[in-house]
Amino acid sequence: MKLGTLTIEPAVLLAPMAGITDSPFRSLARNLGCPAVFTEMVSCEGIIRDQPGSLRLLFFLPDEHPVIAQIFGSRPEAMADAALHCQALGFDAVDINMGCPVKKVTKNGAGAALMREPENAARIVAAIRRAVTIPVLAKLRSGWSPEEINAVALARRLVDSGLDAVSVHPRTRSQFYSLSADWRIIAQVTAAVDVPVIGNGDVRTVEDAERMRRQTGCAGVMVGRAAQGNPWLPGRMAGLRTTPPGRDEIHRVFCIHLEKMIDWMGSQRRAIMRMRKHAVWYTRGVKGAATLRHGLGNLHTAADMKRAMAALLLDN
Repeated sequence: MKLGTLTIEPAVLLAPMAGITDSPFRSLARNLGCPAVFTEMVSCEGIIRDQPGSLRLLFFLPDEHPVIAQIFGSRPEAMADAALHCQALGFDAVDINMGCPVKKVTKNGAGAALMREPENAARIVAAIRRAVTIPVLAKLRSGWSPEEINAVALARRLVDSGLDAVSVHPRTRSQFYSLSADWRIIAQVTAAVDVPVIGNGDVRTVEDAERMRRQTGCAGVMVGRAAQGNPWLPGRMAGLRTTPPGRDEIHRVFCIHLEKMIDWMGSQRRAIMRMRKHAVWYTRGVKGAATLRHGLGNLHTAADMKRAMAALLLDN
C-alpha cells in the first residue's frame, strides 16, 4: 500500500487508541512484526501551545518507524500548524481524526463532529496538505447517525482536497462501538475514491483481516481493540507468524512491555498503575486470571508484577 511517499507492506496497521497506543505499546508491536503504527489522538491545540501532555504523546522511539501521528481539532490553521510540528518531529505521516465519538471531542467540532461539517473537514485537509510534504490520512466513521450516512461523499471531497488515504470505521457516531461494523461501507468508499482505503472495525483474527480484504477490496486493514493484550496480532495478520504465542512468550513480552513503560514514564509507580489494565488483557481466558485482577492493587513494584504474572502463566 502506497501512501504518497510512504509504502506499507504488508498493509496492516495498528489503530490509534487513546490510552493504549503509547510509545511502549507501539514499539512492542513493531518489534513483533506490525508493519505500521499510529499514536494516540493528540489535540492540535495542545501541540501548538506546547502543552507537555500533548507533546509527550508525540514521543516515539526510532524502532517505531513507520509511525503516524493522529491529531484532532476543528480549526484548519491550528491543524495545519500541528501537522507541520509532527513533520518536524520526524513522523512518517499525519492522520486526521474524524471518527472519535466522545462528547468532549465532538462538542468542540472535532472528531466525528466533522462528519457533519464536510466543508470544514475539507478545509482542514487542504490546509494540512499545503503545510506538509508527508502523507496525509483521515479516519472516518460511516456518518453521524443511521440517518446521516455520508462516508462515501465525504471521502470523495477529502480526496479532492488532497488526502493520500482514508481509513473507515463503519459504525456511526451514535453507535460508538456497539453493534456490528457494516463492512459494506468500506467497500463503497473503496469503489468511490482513487486513493488507498484502510478498513477498520470488527477485525479480531487473522481470518477476519483476510475476509475484510476479500469482501471490501480495501488496500489495508487496521486492527484496534483486538490487539489489547495481543501485540502479536498485527504481525500475525501481516504473515510474520502463524501460531498464537504460548504462555512463556506472553510472560516474556509482558515483562518487556513493563520495562518499556517504566523507561517511558520515568516512574516505576506510575508505570505499574498503567500496566494493570494490560495485565488483565494479557491474561484473558487464563484460568485463575480473576485472582490476579483482584490482587493488582497490591502490586507496587515491577518485581511484584512480574512474579504475579509468572505465577499465573508459568506455574499453573
